[in-house]
Amino acid sequence: MFTGRRDFLMGATKALAGVLWRRERTESPGDTSAQIQLADAPLREGNEQIAMLLYPQCTALDFIGPQYAFACLSGATVHQVAGTMDPIVTDTGVSLIPTATFDQCPRDVDVLFVPGGTDGTLTAMRDDAVVQFVADRGGRARWVTSVCTGSLLLGAAGLLRGYRATSHWAARDLLVEAGATPTDARVVVDRNRVTGAGVSAGLDLGYVLLSLLRDQRYAETVQLMAEYAPQPPFDAGSPDTAPQAAKTMVEGMFTDFRAGVQYTLRTTR
Repeated sequence: MFTGRRDFLMGATKALAGVLWRRERTESPGDTSAQIQLADAPLREGNEQIAMLLYPQCTALDFIGPQYAFACLSGATVHQVAGTMDPIVTDTGVSLIPTATFDQCPRDVDVLFVPGGTDGTLTAMRDDAVVQFVADRGGRARWVTSVCTGSLLLGAAGLLRGYRATSHWAARDLLVEAGATPTDARVVVDRNRVTGAGVSAGLDLGYVLLSLLRDQRYAETVQLMAEYAPQPPFDAGSPDTAPQAAKTMVEGMFTDFRAGVQYTLRTTR
């Protein structure tokens, strides 16, 4: 019996994966090696330790998209980490509850994840305790990941020097200040750095990470369970296709943030 949403997600993922793999085994009766691999796959569980950073005024959707994917990793432990155990109020007013403080978070984690934001992210980039936590766990993590302007916080911690990375389109070029190579892509994988573009790209990043931590079939199963098949009502999700008026408005919203990030990264090199 499932006792909560996470138990349901993991149970449903394993059950659906088992159906898909059993069907594929039936369709390939002559391939013994494939049969063994497919038979084992649904039963595999990991023991990953995943640290997801929370800080005041981070963007809720940056966090929740990947968190959904991580919650579907059977056997994994997901830590929602903040400076204290107080609820974190995000930039849309939704509160998220930490499960561990910086000190309580495991020293060695398989995945470090950092969400973005605007004013909250800039404040976090100037908070020594936050930056030190990101630098410490990220320096040993198997995968160092972010969504949106969270990559700028990774940059402030010195974790993107020499790497290709992405961010929200209105701030992506600022990655140069952190020694990274800005890359225009929805999700960028460069060795063990995995960065996502703005906000909604966190969903894509989550599925990419599932494929890296398990395999493509596992990720496909979770994607199907979530019925993730985007059909946006407007073709305005990219600066290349959005009306100029919308692009100008968003750029204006980032003016002060961009100046603050440039100053912070240049003075912390």
